Amino acid sequence: MSDASPSAALEQALAAVIDPELRRPMLELGMLRDLRVDASTAFMRVVLTTPACPLKDEIRGAIEAAVIGTVAGVATVDISWDSNVTSTRGLPGRQEIEGVRNVLAVSAGKGGVGKTTVSVNTAIALSLTGARVGLLDADVYGPNVPIMMGITAQPEPGESQRIRPLSAYGIKVMSFGTILKPGQPVIWRGPMLAKGLREFLYEVEWGELDYLVVDLPPGTGDVQLSLAQSVPMTGAVIVTTPQDVSLADVSRGIEMFRQVKVPVLGIIENMSGFVCSHCGETTDIFGSGGGRGLAETYDIPFLGSIPLDPRIRLGGGDGQPLMAAAPDSAVGGVFRDVAAHIAGRVSQENFASTAAPVMPSGPRIPLRP
Repeated sequence: MSDASPSAALEQALAAVIDPELRRPMLELGMLRDLRVDASTAFMRVVLTTPACPLKDEIRGAIEAAVIGTVAGVATVDISWDSNVTSTRGLPGRQEIEGVRNVLAVSAGKGGVGKTTVSVNTAIALSLTGARVGLLDADVYGPNVPIMMGITAQPEPGESQRIRPLSAYGIKVMSFGTILKPGQPVIWRGPMLAKGLREFLYEVEWGELDYLVVDLPPGTGDVQLSLAQSVPMTGAVIVTTPQDVSLADVSRGIEMFRQVKVPVLGIIENMSGFVCSHCGETTDIFGSGGGRGLAETYDIPFLGSIPLDPRIRLGGGDGQPLMAAAPDSAVGGVFRDVAAHIAGRVSQENFASTAAPVMPSGPRIPLRP
């Protein structure tokens, strides 16, 4: 038992609590604030690096274990949860987007693997945690985000004469599909693609965003290179299916991001299995485990397996994504877990790339219950 004052004893006890993702003392990181002891209760505010943190129960357990029985008279702990999303540090030659803390690319080595479905539902899942999220549809050859999000309007100039993004399901959205006529093809060479992408990055009133999710075209072409060379990207998420042909293309995508020095946050395996709604049996239509195996081969995180579900297809076609129509469904839970893993990887990458391990100042985001 400590002979120090209750407040000093509380701080001393909390010095041993380690953040489970960043592997550093939470007190040292500035994540434990407003510490006080009142009667038999220790009060504190825990400021996480993302509102999507999946480890709150683990953190609470570590705090209670460190405090109760160590600080004289304290029998309970009262925690208020906040978050302050970390920001990617700027890189030489890359222009930051005003107000945007993290740029996340969602990529796929080939088409048809559900990359846009993952982009849309992950963006909504992040938003449901209380994060401020934008979605940029940079798939100029197949801009399907407006269809999936139920957007039919066209963007208009804002007060600053920059483009005002559209909005759906709490997400700020921009897409090449909103400026093209129905059926109009994009026949652009590399310089025109780069110019169009830069306008969507820097000439849009994105406002304050914690995450800007960028849905890329499949492959390793001009748009991917232009994005990597324009903005300080936090990292890329790669979507695949279990099929061998898809996995082979993913390998090329991983190598491309590594060459342009963009961290690969992890791999998501989509269409990993179909669960029969009648008997509950799982059928691996495209195989299984390929995404996890590839992640192990390249020593990068595996972010989750998303099963085949008819509601994903139906929601994407009628403008109601699954995370908007059925966020509490079993597949909705999978998307929430994937989003939480991505947010955790963002925090880890930002921490690893910054010299000062102190939480950034700025407006806090109260966590949703």
